[in-house]
Amino acid sequence: MDTLEASWLADRGTRAIFDLLHPVPTFVVGGCVRNTLLGVPVKDIDFATAAHPETVIARAEAAGLRVIPTGIEHGTVTVLSHDQPFEVTTFRRDVETDGRRATVVFAETLEEDALRRDFTVNAIYVDALGRLHDPTGGIPDVAARRIRFIEDATRRIREDYLRSLRFFRFCAWYADPKAGMDADALDAISRNLDGLETLSRERVGSELLRLLEAPDPAPAVAVMRTTGVLGRVLPGADDTLLATLVDLEHRHDVEPSALRRLAVLGGAHETLRLSRADLLRVEAMRNGAGLHPKEAGYAHGYEAGRDALLIAAASTGQPVSATAFRDVRTGADAEFPIKAADLMDEYQGKALGDALRALEKRWIESGFTLSRDALLAKG
Repeated sequence: MDTLEASWLADRGTRAIFDLLHPVPTFVVGGCVRNTLLGVPVKDIDFATAAHPETVIARAEAAGLRVIPTGIEHGTVTVLSHDQPFEVTTFRRDVETDGRRATVVFAETLEEDALRRDFTVNAIYVDALGRLHDPTGGIPDVAARRIRFIEDATRRIREDYLRSLRFFRFCAWYADPKAGMDADALDAISRNLDGLETLSRERVGSELLRLLEAPDPAPAVAVMRTTGVLGRVLPGADDTLLATLVDLEHRHDVEPSALRRLAVLGGAHETLRLSRADLLRVEAMRNGAGLHPKEAGYAHGYEAGRDALLIAAASTGQPVSATAFRDVRTGADAEFPIKAADLMDEYQGKALGDALRALEKRWIESGFTLSRDALLAKG
């Protein structure tokens, strides 16, 4: 049997969870195992166990550990061990699904628990001795950097239609883009597009942003388009410029931004139910793309102005000069030298506002060079 070596497996917090549940069958499962095998950073450490929640709670409290019933109706509690949170979930199996949520009952075995998960790479378990348990063939898929649904792809998708989007997210983050995507998965996804309409827009928006955060989401988004998924979740979107934008980000050493990439896709962003702040940020990037870099920086701030500059460059296929980035910064740092009090002797009400806007426009057109005295003299 293969074994796993990982620093988190030997960590005191992890060992404490294993110890308090011993000898009940208990495993670490999911993203931390997958990421360790892939050699990428691990975030959360999640446990799956044959112990029922009341047993987990009782043993944790007896060991002096704090327990939070974060999802106890689904068999999940969070145990704080050595200042680190661990989700501990009882083995489960689905008894009924409707494409958005599942009715589950507790299961007895690891194999039953594995069969209700989405992808083979997410159903690899490791026990307290570091031994790997792979009931669905996930280890070869990790080695090949291949994302594959567990058993029947259509059944997995119809259990939760969000899995169609999750498939593309996992491909964007973990798959080998040169190897292509699993044909059975793509066929099942394309035949179940209507199910996407049943999902909440918040879930869709969150999943799409997580996909767009990947180092290079362009290949996955292109396949989303060809399968019809992109048009369903983001009507009017066009991924033509996405690969160019990603290349510009890499070339200019700019951190990836899901919102920047969403802005270049276009489409009906309001359907994603993003936060107001995110919607305003996307709107600022798109509006700023048609402005001079100094104006974009002044109107929207440095980050949104810089992003607008990158989006504009992607649309023309041209690199961005260092001067252009400096111009964005100049605009962002610029401060209009005229105050309302400077004009109140001559203007009141609407006329005052009009005069301020006219002077500000003249100042912007000068490249922020006109002084307060020069503006008042011209005013």
